[in-house]
Amino acid sequence: MSTARALHAMALAVTLCYGAASQAATVPPGTVLHAKQEIVRNNGSEPESLDPAVAESVGANQIARDLFEGLTATNTSGKVVPGAAESWKQVDPVTWVFTLRKNALWSNGDPVTADDFVYAWRRFMDPKTASTLATTFGTFILNGMDVAKGTKPGTALGIKALDKQRLEIKTSGPVAFLPDLMSNTQFGPVNKAVVEKHGKDWTKPGKLVGNGAYVLKDWQVNSKVVIEKNPKYWDAGAVVLNKVTFLPVEDGNADVKLFQSGENDYVYQLPPGTYEPLKASNPKEIKNGPMLGLRFYAINNNDPVMKDVRVRKALSMVIDRDILAKKVTADGQVPAYGVVVKGIFGADVTAYDWSTWPMDKRVAEAKKLLAEAGIKPGTKIKFTYNTSEYHKKMAIFTASEWKTKLGLDTEMDNLEFKVLLKKRHDGDYQIARHGWVADYNDVTTFLTLVQCDSDSNDNKNCNRKAQALIDQGNQSMDPAKRKALLTEAAKMIMDDYPMIPLVQYTLPRLVKSYVGGYDEANPMDHFRSKDFYIIKH
Repeated sequence: MSTARALHAMALAVTLCYGAASQAATVPPGTVLHAKQEIVRNNGSEPESLDPAVAESVGANQIARDLFEGLTATNTSGKVVPGAAESWKQVDPVTWVFTLRKNALWSNGDPVTADDFVYAWRRFMDPKTASTLATTFGTFILNGMDVAKGTKPGTALGIKALDKQRLEIKTSGPVAFLPDLMSNTQFGPVNKAVVEKHGKDWTKPGKLVGNGAYVLKDWQVNSKVVIEKNPKYWDAGAVVLNKVTFLPVEDGNADVKLFQSGENDYVYQLPPGTYEPLKASNPKEIKNGPMLGLRFYAINNNDPVMKDVRVRKALSMVIDRDILAKKVTADGQVPAYGVVVKGIFGADVTAYDWSTWPMDKRVAEAKKLLAEAGIKPGTKIKFTYNTSEYHKKMAIFTASEWKTKLGLDTEMDNLEFKVLLKKRHDGDYQIARHGWVADYNDVTTFLTLVQCDSDSNDNKNCNRKAQALIDQGNQSMDPAKRKALLTEAAKMIMDDYPMIPLVQYTLPRLVKSYVGGYDEANPMDHFRSKDFYIIKH
């Protein structure tokens, strides 16, 4: 959850020092603010957790980003800025030192110290915490994977408090984008005393203690999450919004109706087919922009039918992504044929050779593959997705492609988002809707979806030769060599067809014209409420 930043050559004793200047909302001169600084925004789903170590979905992290602050943060444009740390330096290729703000406080008034980060990181990586992102992020920290797997104790993790304000981080190899990585709330601090006092209830209103710009005031499951300005936050004087209400509405049409009725200021995502009409009717409120994100279908590579690569390839080949992008979603997204998206650093985009074939040639080849695999017309496949008109329309289109071109029947399984997450992680599915938005701008944020031993790999695929290339690339000090190795690894993995890439995300939504601080250039949709303000209207 960070900004676009190119991999740079490693340099010793590089110091990045921003000081303690305000990093909150920038209100243009002459702007008249509304007397009531509150916003209601749809978050797309009910958060599965507000524990930063466990929060996995975009929606949950959106709220956690307001309640907790990592060493760094991203501003409204997606640029990395100081967070709980006021400065940092790279001591050698695998050693960094972050200096915390002396005025960083918990919402209960206690000082935030380096020990709070050490405790939080060890808890995050502890197998008992059961974080699905431990192996995803742990790969970058010295001994992180071993700690996450339980083969080494938490004390072996590459993090150490040098004193109350200074934190030393050891990485498993050169990680030039570490400041970007540190903007994720999973790497933020948690209050040990509060966690140990309240146990699993520590994230409930009245109990949760954070270090972010806001505090949790109310959480009504499947109704709303309400946060209010944190007076103890180090930059509270520059925070404009006093109250934010997050809605968990999954249905895009319902979301738009709430916006039109004045009950919602910020649509999560427009339903398919509505972008152009709403652009015409709401020209001052329509927002859209390219994202470092991928829509794809996860395939259970252990399923008796799907474990045959010929089946997986056939299913992918016949989906007309051009029609999907232009006619079904119709909101500016572009077709995708690999795990690497346009604009991401660290690897080149690759595509299948057949992506340029005429569709009739693709269908003929797909039918041949299914016949060789012993899959006959009329065979049933099960597709699982979460409640959303957007995902439903995409699923109906895909099922039609498989039916009309291959003769396969698709059974639709519609679930709540939290249930879908669990089923994917448990491997209790055949084909499932999935999506991923970059946590930072480097290709490793997407490779984690298809790597061996990654908890984010719901496909359960593993190509050890490709994994060796990834490991080799991540140890390289040469950015060009690293890029070549990771590109080769990505292509090798995708030639196994572990998943079905569909389209690269855009961010079509409606935002009230009186909401200031929204920047369409943000490539990862990581917006902090502290960067918003309400203009007089």
